[in-house]
Amino acid sequence: MKIFVAGLPYDLDDAELEEIFEKFGKIVSAKVAIDRETGKSKGFGFVEMLNDAEAKDAIESLNDISLGKKPLVVKAADERGGGGGGYQGGGGQGNRQGGGNRGSGGFRPGGNRGGSGGGGGRRY
Repeated sequence: MKIFVAGLPYDLDDAELEEIFEKFGKIVSAKVAIDRETGKSKGFGFVEMLNDAEAKDAIESLNDISLGKKPLVVKAADERGGGGGGYQGGGGQGNRQGGGNRGSGGFRPGGNRGGSGGGGGRRY
């Protein structure tokens, strides 16, 4: 079972993450998420345990304990298909700005020509 762990201290590494969970059972892998640009921890990671019952015990025991400045959030990881799915969930609003009740203008792909209320435009 794969476990999501958030609220990790930023100086915690993979070996230390594994050490926290190994008292509950056999660890397949333990990985702290690292920012590609800075090389620093993002404060969360994933642990995969061989036995589901041991993983559930670890989740119950470790969720909401303090390991640093903030409490850990430990839960079963959402299963994701291969490749990650970067635009699912939170993204979604790419070019939909300008709709709703912003006057009669709205967003127009060729530029905002005419109409009152102005278009949404793209914000990056």
